[in-house]
Amino acid sequence: MKKLVHALLLLVIVALAYVLFKNIMEPVRFNEAKDQRYRAAIERLKQIRTAERAYKSEYGRYTGSFDTLLYFLKNGSMTIEMQIGSMEDPEAVASRKVYRKATKVKVSDRILKGVNLDSLAYVPYTNGKKFELAADRIETTSKVVVPVFECSVHNDILLHGLNRQLVVNLNDERLKTDRYPGLKVGSLIEATNDAGNWE
Repeated sequence: MKKLVHALLLLVIVALAYVLFKNIMEPVRFNEAKDQRYRAAIERLKQIRTAERAYKSEYGRYTGSFDTLLYFLKNGSMTIEMQIGSMEDPEAVASRKVYRKATKVKVSDRILKGVNLDSLAYVPYTNGKKFELAADRIETTSKVVVPVFECSVHNDILLHGLNRQLVVNLNDERLKTDRYPGLKVGSLIEATNDAGNWE
């Protein structure tokens, strides 16, 4: 009888130790997985921002369509200014042989080389979910109309499959501090902000 009680106590101790270990390790594992997903999504958002900036440099506005953005990246051209001659050469400067010349180049030759453009719109680790992309024009306080864009992914999508309660807690913490509960780059309400909310 005494051996049975000892065996049962040992089983209870092992079970409690396992539950305690699991409860301690769950937030650690969650943060590791969250950080891995965040890093991948941030890299993709930086690429989208680079593409949007190139699009705006050519058309004077951003696009809210991934189809339009991808077509531009694969098939479009952009204007770049090249300097002919060197400002370091006094003779060339004196004889006005230093000047700038606008030329067209393929977008695919200039930006996002080596990036799989077909995956640009998709959030990593989500089995085909797309980033939200929007573009608009807004009026600043000085009555100037400027183009803006925003690309984002909510934590509920990016962190799907991880501990649901920890995702809810993270979202609540962000909302309480007036921050977006996820990752985003750009803003549809701030005219000069194309930074990411992780920066």
